[in-house]
Amino acid sequence: MRRLFPFPPAPSALSAPSSLSSPSETEERTWDLDELAEAYAYPDAPGAWLRANMVSSLDGAAHHEGRSQPLSSDADMRIFGTLRGLADAVVVGAETVRQEGYRPARAREAFAARRAALGQGPAPVIAIVSAGLDLDFSLPLFTEPLVPTLLLTGEEAPADRVAAARAAGAEVIVAGEGRRVDPARVPTVLAGRGLTRLLTEGGPLLLGQFASAGVLDELCLSLAPLVASGTSPRIVNGPPMAVPERFALASVLEEAGFLFTRYRRI
Repeated sequence: MRRLFPFPPAPSALSAPSSLSSPSETEERTWDLDELAEAYAYPDAPGAWLRANMVSSLDGAAHHEGRSQPLSSDADMRIFGTLRGLADAVVVGAETVRQEGYRPARAREAFAARRAALGQGPAPVIAIVSAGLDLDFSLPLFTEPLVPTLLLTGEEAPADRVAAARAAGAEVIVAGEGRRVDPARVPTVLAGRGLTRLLTEGGPLLLGQFASAGVLDELCLSLAPLVASGTSPRIVNGPPMAVPERFALASVLEEAGFLFTRYRRI
């Protein structure tokens, strides 16, 4: 892996014009988790910070045959694990939970000291956004989590499904009127529980709702050197925005042709 942006010159470059950069920045090598954690550290921002992590093919596909894994790589999975290791909560849509076979987040020794210093739990909370709560509550995500799984739903969610979720050990949180979740309320509701470092892994519909609601602060996009074709949606597939929102490039890493970009909302 190597950093393409930002790219500060090495101290030696000031006295040696031919030295363009530090070897640690330009040589292709495997970054350790501490380096990745520093590169992707959450900013010191008041309130909640909602970061998205998505992967896309060169032709804009968000997944292949319903799953994102075929577009991923070893480096992408290292970054995926790092982003989870930094987050208080992972926010995900119910359909993505079903399609990707979500399991509970696990504690990782590599992030234990960092999480303890920040007052975080041993692993991020999985927070599922679901209007109908049509989920299999016998799955490990509900029966074996290290920290209780949260379900964000509307105040008129089906009573029988709410009861089933609570019986399975999940915490049900109202984050919208009627049966639907209000995406603008999600960061505030989670921040009220002390969960401010938020990571959403989609899917495209949920990410589209966050973007349209104006609450998406950062997008970490892995661009895979693959062409998928087919009818897969884009990484953001939600309500149209009156005016496209502008993001600024924060960093770019590269490994094996994959580009790992990070953009922050202006």
